[in-house]
Amino acid sequence: MRQTFTKDERLCKKSLIARLFKEGTPVFVYPFRALTLRTPLDTKYPCQILIAVPKHCIRKAYCRNLIKRRIREAFRKNKHILYTKLSEPDKQMAICLTYTPKEILPYSLIEEKIIVLLRRLSEGYEVTSR
Repeated sequence: MRQTFTKDERLCKKSLIARLFKEGTPVFVYPFRALTLRTPLDTKYPCQILIAVPKHCIRKAYCRNLIKRRIREAFRKNKHILYTKLSEPDKQMAICLTYTPKEILPYSLIEEKIIVLLRRLSEGYEVTSR
């Protein structure tokens, strides 16, 4: 699997985002709150992701952008954990990752927690799809 993060893997559709916030299942792994929704997507990728860093948590835009870059990089390098479970064409998922702490965490911790979150999401998908 190529370690890329393409435009098709980003969640941009407003109707799907609204549905995700309305019907999504929350999962919390500090420092992230993830909302997930199993739904068919119009893309070849099994997952689309939205990364949010609220302004009330991190005030400076350059700090929010730094955190988003770290999250994207950690997801890009470790998405295979989730993608192997969602390999069938009818298994697709929309995810919203929200960063919750009020300080900037180091990349190593962010990557570690992304791995934990992706494992939990893949296990949860396997359990609920039976």
